[in-house]
Amino acid sequence: MSDTSDGQPNSAFTPRVFSGIQPSGGLTLGNYLGALKRFADSQDQGVQSVYCMVDMHAITVWQDPDALRRQTRELTAGFIASGVDPEKSILFNQSQVAEHAQLAWIFNCVARMGWMQRMTQWKDKAGKNTQNASLGLLAYPALMAADILVYHATHVPVGEDQKQHLELTRDIAIKFNNDYGVNFFPITEPVIEGAATRVMSLRDGSRKMSKSDPSDMSRINLTDDADTIAQKIRKARTDPEPLPDTAEGLAERPEARNLVNIYAALANLTVDQVIADHAGQQFGTFKPALADLAVAKLEPISTEMKRLTADPGEIDAILRRGSERAREIAAPILAKTYEIVGMVR
Repeated sequence: MSDTSDGQPNSAFTPRVFSGIQPSGGLTLGNYLGALKRFADSQDQGVQSVYCMVDMHAITVWQDPDALRRQTRELTAGFIASGVDPEKSILFNQSQVAEHAQLAWIFNCVARMGWMQRMTQWKDKAGKNTQNASLGLLAYPALMAADILVYHATHVPVGEDQKQHLELTRDIAIKFNNDYGVNFFPITEPVIEGAATRVMSLRDGSRKMSKSDPSDMSRINLTDDADTIAQKIRKARTDPEPLPDTAEGLAERPEARNLVNIYAALANLTVDQVIADHAGQQFGTFKPALADLAVAKLEPISTEMKRLTADPGEIDAILRRGSERAREIAAPILAKTYEIVGMVR
């Protein structure tokens, strides 16, 4: 690991990856390529991985309790069906590990109000009527920092839209370490890599693929069957030009670039390799090839998700075991934090 910005080496910490996803329902191809596939691919690299269904983050806006339970289990099924092995990685839901909330209170007292009020997601979600937004919505970046640092995570896979939260986590860690004269929390590094980190809408290549888009044709859901996946790819918006000879030729063609990125990520190829194989093709040829690839990769995930969600007891047992493993790491880190702060134990 490289030295951190304030001169404290992260090499003092055991390498560990943490990431969390909100169980807000409707997993898409964007979740798979931007997160779940990467998690599965990285779990054999010799670095311990901790993956969390962040159900406590979800309730910063009101959630129907039955829907939250269902979506937490569906998200867990999505992790497992995508190849995240709960024996190789630690897989659990946030609310079963109380240390997250306990460390978040310490961080609430470290973080500054100005930091929270500058957060883009606070501004977007609270809007102009901030007085009616929940206190949790304002404070949840401190809980996000606690999610990461309660495991001394050194690396977090993030999309571009989450970089600000990780920067806040780093600020909290640095301030805590400086306030108490310790090198206790690592300065966590972001991991952003590869094609299709940000998967775009199939109907508008300038917008991120989202479960909230009114058009179901704008996205591929991980629960879609083979026929639906193929139909959505074939009807995806494109332009009339053939695929270019170089990746640079995609720069001003957002829909074309999106489909090539998706192909590259599903096939574990670079964009340059995809272009080399398909240069000059019309989309009438390229889209059926992409559809076949997408069905081959995604239909087994859909099938396994349906099997897992049909047995909530199996999912709950996996989450329970994962939370026990998570607490083995988190509890001593929280205890040491309390000792540093001056809490009598």
